[in-house]
Amino acid sequence: MALRIITGIIGIAISAVVIQMGGAVFAGAVILLALIGWYEFSSAFSRAGMDTSIFLGAFTLILILCCAWLGNIEELVAVLTLGSLAIFLLTVLFSMRPNEAGVSVAGLFYLGLPLAHLIMLRFLADEPHKVESLVNFHNFVSENVGNINFVETLSNLHFDGGCELVWILFACTWASDTFAYFIGSAVGSHRLAPSISPNKTIEGFLGSIVGTALTAVVVGTFLFGYPITQMAEIGVILAIVATLGDLVESSIKRYTGVKDSGFIIPGHGGVLDRFDSILYTAPVFYYFIVVSKILAQ
Repeated sequence: MALRIITGIIGIAISAVVIQMGGAVFAGAVILLALIGWYEFSSAFSRAGMDTSIFLGAFTLILILCCAWLGNIEELVAVLTLGSLAIFLLTVLFSMRPNEAGVSVAGLFYLGLPLAHLIMLRFLADEPHKVESLVNFHNFVSENVGNINFVETLSNLHFDGGCELVWILFACTWASDTFAYFIGSAVGSHRLAPSISPNKTIEGFLGSIVGTALTAVVVGTFLFGYPITQMAEIGVILAIVATLGDLVESSIKRYTGVKDSGFIIPGHGGVLDRFDSILYTAPVFYYFIVVSKILAQ
């Protein structure tokens, strides 16, 4: 547990820098995560006797995410289409089995499209502004307690819309996993999906819904000023979707016979183990923001 906590703290610190910097740093980090996740995905199915098109798949993933970074949606669709067709063409040119080609293409959809939405979310809005909640908090502390440099530093940070949205997404996704784990460990007794993930409980799932909704309100409303009703709504939605994403990855691991997708993150396993929920929450959150037009309010 100590290793898991230490790794988590380091991971949050690195994520903070990457999210705040945005641009090529953020896109490059997502591409790196995608390539590691693709290697873990391919390795898992290789153990189950199915070899994916690892190099062509990796090249296609890079192009998909670069298109998302540059905002070229038509090119992204073209890359995904041509990449998928090229992989199936390997069944003719190099005797790849059709089920292996199918798994390879599924991996492109499973990893490429969700992470493309994560990149698009980060660059959805780039107008910089101060976080008014922090500014007001700093003024209150200065007037009643005295100047605190740490609070002043926070209040002077500038966040653009995309940066705020990614922070809300990650905070809610992490909260879902955290609340589910601790509440499930404390009072959980009814299994949520015993054939897929025996440790998940209904009590933990319900706790994650409440905890994630509260996290969305705290981060989205009190910190960044988004409407409280919509933040509570998306908190509930993200808790449900995050759980489903976790269960999907558990199902893949159970089918391929692996305990963890990898070992690159001490105490957490692999990239897929840590970001399985993000693969589901990122696109759902992206379309919630677009449809609800929160950024225009």
